[in-house]
Amino acid sequence: MLQQGKINREDMLELTRRMTLSRNCFSRIAGAYFTRKAQEAEPTANADWMLSGMHASLSEMEQERTLSLAKSYDEDGYIDGTFNRHFKKLTAAEQKSNLEIAKAIPFSRTNEQLREYRFDPAEKKSGTVWQMLMALLDCGLKNDALLDVLYELVGERYHSSEPFAFYLFYGSYDVPLHGSDREWQGESEEVYSFLVCAVCRVDQDYNPGKPESGFLFPAFKNRSGDCDRIEIFRDGGDLLEKIFAL
Repeated sequence: MLQQGKINREDMLELTRRMTLSRNCFSRIAGAYFTRKAQEAEPTANADWMLSGMHASLSEMEQERTLSLAKSYDEDGYIDGTFNRHFKKLTAAEQKSNLEIAKAIPFSRTNEQLREYRFDPAEKKSGTVWQMLMALLDCGLKNDALLDVLYELVGERYHSSEPFAFYLFYGSYDVPLHGSDREWQGESEEVYSFLVCAVCRVDQDYNPGKPESGFLFPAFKNRSGDCDRIEIFRDGGDLLEKIFAL
């Protein structure tokens, strides 16, 4: 199980100040639209089995994607489409609306809606969700085959009667040094690379509502990234309870 910790509100506020049009920290956005109850589908590939093959080479993953995902997605139809774009190639209006979605996760009520959890050592072995998150972080969301494995996992574990969107954002933040007087210094202390996930219900035109669940990984703790921890947002949605077995 994931062990709960505490989040410093100032860490979250510092991070959200880098989620504006003028100070945007995101370089990539990816995701999928889900439009049918996942329990109605009978995918030919099992996501848990696919997770167990995370050590496979990229070419093997591409083969699995071609053979299994085409069948489960096209025939069962519960994934209505996926996207993966460079964030700064979006229009200004698109950037603004997506920044509002991403910002809602760290800007939520700290230690109420947004809670910190620590991964147990057993949850960091080969074939785990933690390993998948680390791989997505390392590739900066540029590996579509790996993303498809995640969407398959979501489709199998989450049953919803309403359409929803699953958003992923990849960002990086040059964390500035604090002087002894707590004033900002010009030098960077570290580059914090991170993922933000947001899950929103969508209407028939794919317009998203406010996020109902999501996460920030790695956790931003004491102004530094912590890959042993994740910060999970919940405001009525239970998708991530299914994914992380909370």
